[in-house]
Amino acid sequence: MSFFRDPILLINFKVYEQSIGRGALALGKAAERVYLDFKGSATVIVAPPFTELRTLVESLEVPVFAQHADPVELGAHTGSIPPEAVKESGARGFIANHSERRLRLDEIAFLVEKAKHLGLGIVVCATRPREAAAVSVLEPHMVAIEPPELIGTGLAVSRVKPEVVTESVATIRKYNADIVILTGAGISSPEDAEAAVFLGTSGVLVSSAIVKSKEPERVMRGMVEAMIRAVEKRKSQAYT
Repeated sequence: MSFFRDPILLINFKVYEQSIGRGALALGKAAERVYLDFKGSATVIVAPPFTELRTLVESLEVPVFAQHADPVELGAHTGSIPPEAVKESGARGFIANHSERRLRLDEIAFLVEKAKHLGLGIVVCATRPREAAAVSVLEPHMVAIEPPELIGTGLAVSRVKPEVVTESVATIRKYNADIVILTGAGISSPEDAEAAVFLGTSGVLVSSAIVKSKEPERVMRGMVEAMIRAVEKRKSQAYT
C-alpha cells in the first residue's frame, strides 16, 4: 500500500474501556499527532472497534484499519463484517486471523483476494514461523508474528523469544521476498519495539501497552523513535 513507510506502528484498540466512543477518538488524535510528526520517516496505523471506524476515518488523517473482517460475501450473514463493509466505512484495510479471531487458511485466502479486489490493505497474523510462511504464500500486504501465549503478558516476543522472530523472518523470505513483516505479542516498551525491528521486521503490532497507558501518546512516540533508531542501526551494520 502506498502509505506504508518503515518502520510501522500498528495499534490495535481491541475493545477496552478506553477504546469506545470518545476514548477511541482521543486515542486516534494522539496517534495522528505522532503520525504527522513522523510522516515520511515512519507510519502509524490505528485499528479501532468497528463501531468507531467511520468516526475516526472522517475525523483523522492517520490511516485506519478494521480489527477484523469475516470471510463472507454480502448477503444473509447476521452479525458478520464483510470486507465490503470495511471498504464502505472508509478504512484502508483490516487485520485478519488475530489469535482472538482465528481463521482457516482457505478463509484467509478468501480475505486476501477480496482485500486486493477492493483495494484494501490486509495484515494477517500468524502464531508460528510455519504458519507465517504458509500465510506469506497467499501474498497479503503484511504478516504479523504473534505467539498467542505472550499476548497481553507484557513479555515481548522480540526480547523473550527472539528466535521466533528471526526464524519467522528467514522462513517467510524463502517464499516471499517483499512482504512486510510485523512483530506482535507482549510489545510493551520502546526497547521491545526497537528489538523487533533490529531483528529484521518492519514494525510492531501493539495493543494494551498503548491503549491502557495513562500517557498513550508518549508511548507511541517512544516506540516510533526507537524503531527509527533500529532501522538506522541495521543500515549502518549493512555497510560495515
